[in-house]
Amino acid sequence: MDTHIAGIRGLWEDTAPASPPAPVLRETLSVDVVVVGAGYTGLSAALHLALKGASVAVLESVDVGFGGSGRNVGLVNAGMWVSPDEVAATLGPRFGERLLRVLGEAPGLVFELIDRYEIQCEPERQGTLHCAVGNSGLKDLERRAAQWQARGAPVHLLSAAQTAGKLGTPVYAGSLWDQRAGTIQPLGYARGLARAALGAGVQLHTGSPVRSAAHDHGSWTVRTDLGAAKSKWIIVATDAYTTGPWPGIDGEQVHLPYFNLSTAPLDARSLATILPERQGAWDTQRVLCSFRLDRAGRLIFGSVGALEGAGKYVHAAWANRTLRRIFPHLKSATWEHAWHGRIGMTADRLPRFHKLAPNVVSFSGYNGRGIAPGTMFGRLLAEYIGGSLAEHDLPLPVTEVRQPSLRGLKRTLYSLGSQLVHLAQARF
Repeated sequence: MDTHIAGIRGLWEDTAPASPPAPVLRETLSVDVVVVGAGYTGLSAALHLALKGASVAVLESVDVGFGGSGRNVGLVNAGMWVSPDEVAATLGPRFGERLLRVLGEAPGLVFELIDRYEIQCEPERQGTLHCAVGNSGLKDLERRAAQWQARGAPVHLLSAAQTAGKLGTPVYAGSLWDQRAGTIQPLGYARGLARAALGAGVQLHTGSPVRSAAHDHGSWTVRTDLGAAKSKWIIVATDAYTTGPWPGIDGEQVHLPYFNLSTAPLDARSLATILPERQGAWDTQRVLCSFRLDRAGRLIFGSVGALEGAGKYVHAAWANRTLRRIFPHLKSATWEHAWHGRIGMTADRLPRFHKLAPNVVSFSGYNGRGIAPGTMFGRLLAEYIGGSLAEHDLPLPVTEVRQPSLRGLKRTLYSLGSQLVHLAQARF
């Protein structure tokens, strides 16, 4: 396989349905709620608020799904990267168990919205596979399986042979199959949410970055380059791509770069054995590897790192070696698309609920699990603002924005460390 990548162009942008009309804001609006950011959280919040009768304007600095919503792998997972018991221990039993329950239900909400609004995003509902690398990885999955099963979740620990049958490779020691989960075309989903929101009466404006926000007599005025919007409430839904008046949201996260490469559509013989049920998969390594198929049969392969500078070649070479080890018969496959983005990592790997100012609220810090949690937290924000959900019934406590120590150094270590691991790694 060729280790050279001529340019950085995302598969999702090339294969998603067109973005709905969303003109630049050039006037002054007056609405009940201004939502800043047209990703999963913002669009879900806007849609659910509009369904409750609120007037809503979504202001997006670039385009629908520009940030993590258009760059991720497309795994619709339940829970977070950290184990269920760790979630409960960190947040306490009240918030911890509530968060686990909410996140366990979140993939179902995603697929419910896809069905209800006929969103064209290639949904696959066969679950996901967390794959064990060696005995240590298998022991980790055994612990996770026991913790989820104790909470009644439909997860199953698969043997090495069962895993090989679902993946089309014998290299893993086992896997954890989560039947709540699945895969989607992530940008297609974001654009579909935008269409649904527009259909419910939401005003959507892209190319309209919020530059300032001022509070006066119980009302907010946010200003963009060419317009403004007045509202009682503001939802800040920009996560790891935050700019403008609320930089602390981004500042409390350490950016973890993540890249994806995709092949041309595989031949029928390969598709008969590689992920024949179309689960998405990732492994237990600290510098993990993820892989899945899209509806056209392209294999999408990803890991930690950014496709820029030396990393552009280091990570592509690693992907070639790793692909040959996992699926030896794909050694002649070629990469057709390559892209990367950033994941916002919090200190404890859990999301945050912030009250940034009077009637200014935010969920952020998805730690690589944005699709299902973002959709669910958007709905919860709508219920909270609409008055049907009290603050003490939310799945996260209110916390202050706190910047982590050595943030810049950690960000550099993520980027350089992934290159060093991929340079040296003889994976299996």
